[in-house]
Formats: sequence, C-alpha cells, structure tokens
Amino acid sequence: MIDKLVSIDQAAGLVESGATLALGGMTLYRRPMAFVRALLHRYLSRGEPADLTLLAFTAGLESDLLVGAGMISRTRTCYFGLEIFGLAPMFTYYANRGEIDIVEETEASLAFGLRAQMAGVGFMPGRGWLGTDLPRLRPDVHTVTDPYNGEELMAFPAIQADIAAIHALRADLHGNAQIGDNKGIDVELTMTARTVIITAEEIVPELDKADLVAPFVHHVVHAPCGALPSSCHPLYPLDGLSVLAYTEQVSEPESFRSYLDTWLAR
Repeated sequence: MIDKLVSIDQAAGLVESGATLALGGMTLYRRPMAFVRALLHRYLSRGEPADLTLLAFTAGLESDLLVGAGMISRTRTCYFGLEIFGLAPMFTYYANRGEIDIVEETEASLAFGLRAQMAGVGFMPGRGWLGTDLPRLRPDVHTVTDPYNGEELMAFPAIQADIAAIHALRADLHGNAQIGDNKGIDVELTMTARTVIITAEEIVPELDKADLVAPFVHHVVHAPCGALPSSCHPLYPLDGLSVLAYTEQVSEPESFRSYLDTWLAR
C-alpha cells in the first residue's frame, strides 16, 4: 500500500485560495488545531490561502482563528461558538458588520447535502425545513414532489469540500485512522471531500480496525497534541484556561492580532 505520510507544512500547502475547507471534530473536541496553525503561518508569510469557504458541522476556536486572520470569506455551519466560554469573538465581530458571508445551515441541510454527495446525486430529499422560513434565506434550496405519493419535500443540494482536515487518535501510514466515538460528520467528510488530510496523535505501522479507511484518505500527518487546546478524549482533556484566555483577550482585530502573534510564537 502507499505511504501517505507528509509534513504538516506540506499538508497546509495543499489548500488553495478560493477553496472550500472542511474542518473535522465537534465544538471543542478533536479539532485540527495543528493544521490550522500551519495554515496561519503560511497565510501570514505568503498571503495565501485566502477567500476560503469554511465548512464545519460546528465551528469553534480553530475556525475563529482563521476568520480573525482574514482567511475566511464564507461560512457553512449550523453553530459557531465556544460552548460554555461564550461567543466566538472574531466571527461575531465580522458577522455583525456584514463582512463575512454566512450560508444558513442546519444539521439537516448539512447531513442531507453530504449524503447526496456520497450517493453521487445532485440533491437529497427530506422533510427538514418544511413549514419554516429557512427556504427564504436559501433560495438555492428547492422543493420537489415525491413521484410516488405526491408529497412535497425539500431538495437539499449536494455538498463537497475541496479539502477536509480531520484530527485522529491514531493512524497508519496508509491512511486508516481511528477517531473515537464522537465522530461528528468526519466519516461523511472523508467520503465526500476531494482531498482528505488526517493529522494524528500517533502513527502506527498498521491498524486492526479503523473509523476512516485508507481508500478515502490522501495524506497523513504526525501531529502529537495536534488538537490542543481542544480535547482529544481519551488522550487529553480540554485546556479550558487557554480557551478562556482567548475569549478574555480577543474582541476586535487589534486585540486578535496581538493574541495571534503570541500564540503562533509559542
């Protein structure tokens, strides 16, 4: 089998300006922070990648750092925040000023969109959003009529990321990976993204079982503690003090730049 091991900088170099970037994990758990750090270093030194569309089931600290740096022009997520630590300050800052394009999403629209892509069809029908005002915010989401019973259904368009970065507990050199029980939509992202990057706490010669399988994975990166300050159960817990420090120190672009310089220098 193919050895897919690359460096974190090589992996970050695969993201092109204008791409749709999907980040795995959930809220403050198993986020690809090492990958985001490498992206930020590249952007600050080269000015790219920029104009990214962020795709995440839930977006947290990892995503707020990219927004604050000016790399994200569009978001597709059903939640953007820091759980008990409050709002994501830079997303809130730019969203309130209308300086970032927010594509309204829910769990249903993201799930059905990814399922459509997995099935190789243009849309996936479902009952979600029927009877709500959400279709007014998403004119690209149409309705269809069930040809068998005449029922009206929402037709959620297929969703595909250009790059998906997912943090794993362990992976082998071929791309098989274990991500634990809280999978979020990482399995779906792996099966639908054009390029899949796995960052892993540990690289092992071979796995006897896997949550994500080698045929869908293109690159593997060794990234110990690569989810910090988010948690990576059962290996290490959330570093709540670091997340709290971020919310206390960051509120607008100037304070964000000061925080980012210090964080990247560590």
